[in-house]
Parts: sequence; C-alpha cells; structure tokens
Amino acid sequence: MKNDRRTMLKPRVLLTWSLVMGVLLSLASCEDYLDKTDESIISPDEAFKNFTNFQGYTEELYHCIPDFTNAYWTNSWNWGDDEIQSTARDFHLIVKIDNGNFWGWQSQFDGWGAGWMDNPNATANDDRFTKDLWNMGWYGIRKANIGLENFDKLTDATPEQKNLIKGQLLFFRGWFHFQFMQYFGGLPYIDYVLPSDEKLTLPRLSYRECAERAAQDFREAADLLPVHWDNTAVGRNTLGKNDLRINKIMALGYLGKNYLWAGSPLMNQESTGNRSYDPELCRKAAEAFAELLALCESGDAPYRLLPFDDYHENFYTTGQNWQIPGGSEAIFRGPYYGANGSNWGTSKQYQPAPVIADGDVKFLPTANYVDFYGMANGLPIADITQADAESGYDPEYPWRGRDPRFYHDIVFDGVKCVQGSMPADVAQDRYANLYTGGSYRNIGTGSRTGYLLYKFIPITANKYDDGYGWGNNLNIHIPWMRLSDVYLMYAEAAAQAFNAPTGQVSGYGKTAVDALNFVRDRAGVGHVADLFLGSLEAFMGEVRRERAVELAFEGHRFNDLRRWMLLIDQPYTLKKSVEFDRVGEFNAEDPTQNRVVNLREVVILERNFSSKHYWLPLKNDDVNIYAEFKQNPGW
Repeated sequence: MKNDRRTMLKPRVLLTWSLVMGVLLSLASCEDYLDKTDESIISPDEAFKNFTNFQGYTEELYHCIPDFTNAYWTNSWNWGDDEIQSTARDFHLIVKIDNGNFWGWQSQFDGWGAGWMDNPNATANDDRFTKDLWNMGWYGIRKANIGLENFDKLTDATPEQKNLIKGQLLFFRGWFHFQFMQYFGGLPYIDYVLPSDEKLTLPRLSYRECAERAAQDFREAADLLPVHWDNTAVGRNTLGKNDLRINKIMALGYLGKNYLWAGSPLMNQESTGNRSYDPELCRKAAEAFAELLALCESGDAPYRLLPFDDYHENFYTTGQNWQIPGGSEAIFRGPYYGANGSNWGTSKQYQPAPVIADGDVKFLPTANYVDFYGMANGLPIADITQADAESGYDPEYPWRGRDPRFYHDIVFDGVKCVQGSMPADVAQDRYANLYTGGSYRNIGTGSRTGYLLYKFIPITANKYDDGYGWGNNLNIHIPWMRLSDVYLMYAEAAAQAFNAPTGQVSGYGKTAVDALNFVRDRAGVGHVADLFLGSLEAFMGEVRRERAVELAFEGHRFNDLRRWMLLIDQPYTLKKSVEFDRVGEFNAEDPTQNRVVNLREVVILERNFSSKHYWLPLKNDDVNIYAEFKQNPGW
C-alpha cells in the first residue's frame, strides 16, 4: 500500500499509461476499442466520455493479472504437500516455503526475480517477467476506483455499454482484494481513490468484513455483466474473440469462492475465533455457485466440462497455432504474454535432466500426494504398502487399476517417455527408470520422489521427440478458475451449509455428492462409496481428496490446506519419495503390469510450521506506514 509509482500512480499518470498499454493487450481484436483522440490522453473528461475511450482505460486491468505459469524461465506455484523441487537450485519460493521462510514471497528475498507474487519491476505491459500480484494488485484496485469515481463522465454510451464498463471495474476491485485476503487475511477494503497527500489511517478489517465488501462488488458485477460478450451488441464487434473478457459467470464464480473462503475454518477463526465452518457464509457460497452452474447446464452460458479425451486442453495446447488453453472449461484466465515462452522453459521443468531434457530446476510430485489418486472404482488407497481386497489395490502392482487421472497426470516407473528415435547408447532411457537407483532418480536434476508430473506437458516434450520445439506451438497456460473447480466448491459449500452430503440449494438439481460425482463421471471414476455418506466428516474427506486429484498441481493445494487448518499438521507437513525394486520381465507395452517389491515411502523432508504460517507476512515497509495497518501474528 505504499504511495509510490508502482502501487498508487496518480490519475494523470494512470490515464496516460493505460491508454498506451491498452493497445498491447493480448486479448484478441481489441483494436476497435482503442482508437483514441489525442485529447483523451490529456483530459479526464475525454478519457471517460464514451465507451471506446473508457474501455481503452479499462483494458489495462487485464494486463495486471499475473501469469503464474510463465512468470520466469521456470515457475513455482505449488507450495503445499503436493510438490518438491530438485536440489540443483534453491531460489524458487517453494524451497523457502519448505524451510518455513514465508518472507520469501517478497522481492527483497528473491535475488533471482523469479517470483510472481512480488516483482519490483512490475508494469502493466506485455512482458510475462514483469507480472506480479502485490504491486499490480494495488495498482489495479486504484485504477478501478479511479474509473468508478469518473463513471458519471460516461455520457456518450448506451445502457449496455455502461453496464459493461462498471461491471468490469467492480469485478477487478473485488478480485484483487480477494487475492490479497486469501494470503494475508483481512485488510482495508479500498473502495475510493486514496489521496496521495493525506495520512493513511485505514484499519485492517476482519476477514469476514473484507469478504462482505468484496461480495458486494462481485454481486453487482454479476448483475451488470452478460454471460458472454458475444451475446452483446458491443461484443459482436469482436465476435468469437471475447473469451477472456469479464462476464457474469466469472463474477458469480468469485462471489461463491469469496464466500466459501470466508466461511472456511481458518478465515472464520480469524473473524470470530471459531475454527469450524460458518454455515451462513457457506450457504451464500453454494447459492452463488448454483446460480452459475444452472446457467451453464441450461446452455445459457457456454461453459461445460471438456471430454476426458481432451482433458489436457485445460492446461496446454499443441499444434493449434498457439491457441490459449482452457477450451470450454476455463472460466477465468489472464492474457497470455509471449507465445514462445512456456514451451522452452515451463515444459522442461518437469522432465529429468540430462536423460531426456536439459535444465537444472525440476518440480516433482511428492509420493504422499500421488497417493490421493485412488482406484478407478472411486475408492481411496489407505496404505500403499498394504493390499486392499475391497478397492482392488495390490502393492506388488501399485500402478494397476488407478483413477484415470493418475495416468493423465503422473509418469510412473516404466512409462514410455521417448516415442521416436534416440541414440543406441541412451536407448535404456526411453522408459521412465523411476525405480530406486534408476537413471531418472537423479535428485539434483531428476526425480527425487519416484514420479514425474506430466499434467501440463505432452509426452513428446523431450529433447529427442522435440515436442516443445517452435513448430509444435506448445502453449502452457493454467486457468485461475475452471468449471470442475466450481462443482467441487459447490459440493463443499452445500455440504457445510446444510450439514450433510445431500445438502442442496433449493431450485438447483444437484446435491453436494451429485456435484462431486459429476466431476468423477467425466474421468470415468466410481462414485463416492456409501461408507463416506454416513456423516459430514466422512464425506469431507472425499471432498478434500477429490479436490487434491482433480485440481492437482494447479496452485490450489497450499490455500486449501491453509483454509482447512491442516497445513501445519502431520501428515501434511511431510514430503515423501516412493522406493521399490523391479522384479520379473519388464512389460514395455503396459507398465501397469510390471511387478515391484519392497514398496515403501521415505520422508524426504518435514516442514517445521507453527500457527504463524497460516498467513503470509506483510511487508515491513508497509506495516510501518501507520499503526492501524498491523503485521500478521508471529511475523
């Protein structure tokens, strides 16, 4: 919240910068909106007088959205128990989090400039390396407030155009506040333009107070915005190219998420001292999600779950002329900055070097997290070392009969990783040698855990098949919110609001368990078993496991563990590897049939967390501005 160029640019500077940078937006075909008169750079009355000029001002807010997938050459965004980094480097935030050093999100503790949370060079331009949350978030809030305070100057516009402008501004004000709240707790809710020449005295609100203010913005935005810009007179100017523009579905999605987060144990404890769920806030969340889902299921909104055969298109596209991923399922995405970026950097961070890729920073799925991928019949695996007749799990064939998403996301021992030709002297590396002592198990630049993560890359993204080469147009870009997430948030919110797995919003056709099963149906996974439907507590275990699997490695786990107040407790503080020996004849055609022995898990590290680690520390420079802006406890 410091009053400097990065966080609180004055209106004249904001106007000039936004009108220039709007031209660079990667949202497709914005040119018609951005034809501006010279006077619009000088006069606020001109800048805001009509839809063309005002939308040009508003466009810059899209450029304030960080691209956490591609903010650096290699990128860290999973900080829970889900992922661990190779040992060759230690500059990414995941290493600092593992060490309990939550100050590491701040740029002064990031000598490489690799973080997406805080970048001292943050600007609203088209450089993916200059996107951050902290600086651009406060900048975006101020920009939204300037627009709202000048909204009365929009006189040359239709009612539809006015609704579109105001709806976008309200959404972004709520969205940036929500992003800050989930990491730092309740903050001042800035809903007017802070003067640069007056002393700041705004106190920190409770999480609930802040969330209620954000909810007002999201609700009003949802009421003003269409389900899709293609359905508007304005949107017909860019027909078929409006997917990233803020709409009713996005506003409803974050309205619900904002309420669910506020009603979750951590946030409720911060607000009231009670570490259980708040049923009232969960009911409001469920109602917002139900409104969204009803619009999608009726066909009024163009969002639907991608078929499982196309599941990867949620996260990457290849051979589609750099098409942004997400398809019909992505609800909220930021613009993509630089097509030839993720293919060379992000794609290589998941493959072991030097065997099939170069680079020294690798991100590996922890063995304990992979255990959440249960069996195809929908039953969990209680202990990977023990056979289970009911689920069909066999520790001698641990990769057999698993949830189909396991095979989509995870490379396990014996998987064919190189499809084409390779030199004879390295041919043994065609298949993933992930057994204990295997060639893929180099802890410095290979797998520390016995698994690889391929959720976000095609199997050909290696130096022999060259699946990340320019000609393949590989584009990796993970959405902030997608439709399956909404179904799972509805399941959680409805169950908690009505104290049962059969909890249901009146007028909407799905219960909590129906919504969870709907997500499983897409992947061909068995429904929630009856033994988990006898109590809310038992059902919540499956809700948490389903979120772990369906949303694996998409940046949700850290905040989920925090809001559930599980982050500092075992087993969630542990990161493990899987160890085993191959026996018998190697089956190259079907690696699930390869027999292993001596299967066990070994703790790689245990994170030493305390209650202070439930919230990130604010910047000391900011909390020292005035007494009412207090640091988080323990920091």
